[in-house]
Amino acid sequence: MSASPKASSLDPRIAARLRRSADGLVPAIAQQYDTGEVLMLGWMDDEALHRTLTTGRCTYWSRSRQEYWVKGDTSGHFQYVKSVALDCDADTVLVQVDQVGAACHTGTRTCFDADVLPVSADVLPVSDAPAPGQ
Repeated sequence: MSASPKASSLDPRIAARLRRSADGLVPAIAQQYDTGEVLMLGWMDDEALHRTLTTGRCTYWSRSRQEYWVKGDTSGHFQYVKSVALDCDADTVLVQVDQVGAACHTGTRTCFDADVLPVSADVLPVSDAPAPGQ
């Protein structure tokens, strides 16, 4: 994002706390509010966060299209906001949502279900390690 596309109406107290990337964005993790399922990661600037907080629908900044997009406006797969929280460093937003339909642009429920990487049993905590012979 080379320049802020629009002046933001985000509460100045919230804006003062945010730690943004060099391009003015913070990662926004969308999580299903009742199951804890991680659905997707998008990017928000101050205005996208303001719109998310005030409309109850997730608004993101598209880095490729250089424009705002409201989840569901074109796909019909809406994210209705249940809560929004900053992490301890104020550099990531967690948006708990009620997801209607697929969260991923590929049409799957979550962006994190198609390419699960193998983890060596040597690095798993003892309680998570498979039992011998499994």
